[in-house]
Parts: sequence; C-alpha cells; structure tokens
Amino acid sequence: MSSQLVLGFTQAIALTMSVAFITYVCLIVVPYLRHRRLPSGDPDAFAWHFFVPCRDEEAVVGDTVRYLRETFPGGHVWVIDDDSDDATAAVVTALGKDDRHLHLVSRRRPHARTGKGDALNAAYRALKVWVGAGADTARTVVVVVDADGRPAPDSLAVCAAGHLFGDPAIGAVQVDVRMSNVGVREQQGGRLRRLFGAAMVRMQDLEFRTAIAAIQMSRAHTGTISMGGNGQFTRLAALDSIAGAAGTPWRGSLLEDFELGVHLLTAGWRTGFTVDTHVAQEGLYRLRPFLAQRTRWGQGTMQCARYVRQIWDSPHLSTLGAAEMLYYLAQPWMQLIGTIVYPIPFVLLGVRAASDPAEVWTWFTGGAWLLFVGYGLFGLLPFLVWGPIYRARCDRSVGRIRALGYGFAYAVYIYTFYLTSWRAAARLVRKRNGWTKTRRNAETPGVVALDH
Repeated sequence: MSSQLVLGFTQAIALTMSVAFITYVCLIVVPYLRHRRLPSGDPDAFAWHFFVPCRDEEAVVGDTVRYLRETFPGGHVWVIDDDSDDATAAVVTALGKDDRHLHLVSRRRPHARTGKGDALNAAYRALKVWVGAGADTARTVVVVVDADGRPAPDSLAVCAAGHLFGDPAIGAVQVDVRMSNVGVREQQGGRLRRLFGAAMVRMQDLEFRTAIAAIQMSRAHTGTISMGGNGQFTRLAALDSIAGAAGTPWRGSLLEDFELGVHLLTAGWRTGFTVDTHVAQEGLYRLRPFLAQRTRWGQGTMQCARYVRQIWDSPHLSTLGAAEMLYYLAQPWMQLIGTIVYPIPFVLLGVRAASDPAEVWTWFTGGAWLLFVGYGLFGLLPFLVWGPIYRARCDRSVGRIRALGYGFAYAVYIYTFYLTSWRAAARLVRKRNGWTKTRRNAETPGVVALDH
C-alpha cells in the first residue's frame, strides 16, 4: 500500500472518530446547560446506611466518621476495615464506644484486601443480618462513601425527592462529585510543583462537575445512568435483587461501581443522577497516583467487556441505551486505536518532508494548511468548551481568560488517558487484576495541604 493511500485512510479514520466525538459532546452539553434545580423530598421517609470501605485509612477515617455522624445523626455508618496495616480499626473502635449508629466490619486475610467490591459485599451481608428479615428494604438506602468523602448536608433530602427514591422504580442514585481541595495548594515543594498540583486538582473538579455530570444527565434519555465509587446511593431492595445466594451485589471488576449499574439496569431497575447535591472528595496533587487511579478505572472498564452480551440482550434496555453503554465500554479500546491512528499522518508527512521538503512546502502553502487547522479544531474543541462551561455553571469567580486556559489544560489532561489505556491493557494481558489503593494526599511524602 502506498504512503498516499495509508495517509488518506488514516486521515479518514481520524476525522470520523473526531467528528463522532464532537457530535457526542454537543449532544451532552445541551441537557447539562438547561438543567434547573428540582424539589427535594423527606429524608425521614427512608433509613440511611453509609458504607465506608477502608484500607489503611487512619489518616482520614476519623474525620469522615465524625462528619457523617454529626451531619446525619439518624443514619448508620458502617466502616469496613479491609485488614488495614495501620490504626484504622482502632480509630473507629474508639469513636464507636458509645455510639450504636457506628458499626465496624472487620475483614482478615486471606479473604481481605481483594478489592473494594468484596469489602462492600461484607458490609452488605452484615447489614442484612442487622436489619433482619422483616426490614422494609424498599425504604432502606445504602450510601457508599470514600474514606475521605463528604456528602453535602442536603444530600439525603435531595435523593429522597419524588423523581429519585420517591419513585419506587429507581434502584440507585448517583450524586455529583466535587473536589474538596480546589484552590488549596500544597505547603511543601517548589512553586512549579505547587502550581502543577493545584492545576491537577482543578482539572479533576472540572472533569467531574462538567463533562462527567453532562454525560450522566444525557444518560437520563437513554436510561443508562451509571454509578460512581463515591456518593453512590442504592436501595437495599435493589441490592437484594442482584445479590444472589452468595450475597454479592458487587462483583469482581476493578470498576465495581459501573459494574453494579450494569446489573441493576439489566435486572429492570432504573437509575438516577443529580447535580442538585454532591459529595466532596480530595483531588490528587501528584501525577503518579492519578495515573495509577485512572489505569485501574480503565482496566475495570475493559474487564466489563464481558457484559456486552448481557447488555445487548437485556429486555430492560432500549437499543439506544444498549448502544450508549457499549460505546462507553469501547472508550479505552478506541483510545488505544487513536494513539496509533492519529500520529500516522504526521509521521508520513515528516518522512516525505525529509525526502522532498520543497514539494511538501508547496503542498502545505497550496491549501493543505487547512487540514492542520481542522485537526487542531477537532482535537481541541471537544475539550476546550468545558473551561468556559465550568466558569458559567460551577465557579463564577474564574475569569474568562483563565476559563479558556482551563479548557486548554483540560485537553492536555484528557490526553493522559491514552497512556493509562495502554497501561490498563498491559495489566490485563499480564493478568494483573489486583485492586491497588490510591494513596491519599496525607499519605504522600511532602504533600501537606494549606487552607485557602
């Protein structure tokens, strides 16, 4: 095959993928921008149980438990100690001496440290024993919160709304996720390191509060809203319906939250999402733990490819809904293809320019420069728009120029996913399927957060 044919073929593929992605972004932006806050409900109509999975979380679990107990005094907090090597269990035990609403679920090796899903399953089985056979499981809600998570004080009222758990067909609700340390810089390290860390946290906040939120809101039209690992609210009756005899509503994927959503949707439950409330968590300052986290997520998405047939054959999903879920599952694989396809035209052009620079220059000045403009627009626009949208919907204190800068930074940030997709694929091929905990900022040497 000649270089011209290869160039034309790869350009066509790249253009098709870019146009498809831009179209997708346009479709998800509209529902997001049109959203208006909806009425809340009565949280006292439900029983709330917070599941907090912990593995070596001594640095943060105490503050989290105190926050949950003070903010939601009627709720029960179930801390799952996944055989921590630190004092996680001791911290929780001390806090729970005179508190009947605080429960410690202890796991021990070799059955412990096998993944977040297994830890949640242990808490689920403990809760089932505690509530007994006569419990009103339709009025009991399990809330999964990270060890550094902070659900907003109004989160229970919002989730009790008529369009969410007030609707008996809704099996689970995911709330918006925000970074609690936006605008908070590290104390140690040089100026560039601190600026980089602050930018990393800002990009994570932008990602969750705009792009991911918009995707979730658009899924309301396809009936495929997915769950997240933090701020995940699930009706106990829905968990019971998919738990099976083994009592395992969460399964073995590294992306246990999306996997849970797959089982709920294919079992006939509907899922909801709201930006009217949120859960706050710490954003990561360092690139290494961030890449490890996203590699785990990418690998978990790849693992969920085993549900393609289950999704496609489900009578509870529309054709559009099934297609949307399959598109999501294809994302890491498309990123692998993209890292191969997108650079090929530039490589071939570089080779040609080295052999005949005059001809390439004539071709370029004769109008081919428009191709590069098109490449740049298609490559940047789907990400660039989120900076101004973030300013408009999330943080009006951000100036217009800075918001545009955030859009450019977000484009660079997103391209790290091409790297994590290859890392995830390599782990999958090598059958390295173990669950690796993301280190908290307080556990990272040299990372000490300051107040605003």
